[in-house]
Amino acid sequence: MGNTNKIAIYARVSTDDQSLDPQLRDLREYCQLRKWEPTEYVDHGISGAKDSRPGWNDCWDALQKGKVSVLVVHSLDRLGRSLPHLVKIITFLTE
Repeated sequence: MGNTNKIAIYARVSTDDQSLDPQLRDLREYCQLRKWEPTEYVDHGISGAKDSRPGWNDCWDALQKGKVSVLVVHSLDRLGRSLPHLVKIITFLTE
């Protein structure tokens, strides 16, 4: 089943020895239960202290262009570790 909103999930781990699998499993299950078909954006081995990350940059671009209207993350710290960066994201999403 489709959905009327474009859904995205974003997952990130900071080091190469960490696995994205637990986050992605939970995010996929969350979306599946709602019959959502998300686009996945991931960053593996990239610190949340960096505002610019390849997967996040693609996700942010899609959000700003209206290609994504719902963003699902495992926890806020997966979006970033910088308070100003998080405030920017949350402000954009709430507007």
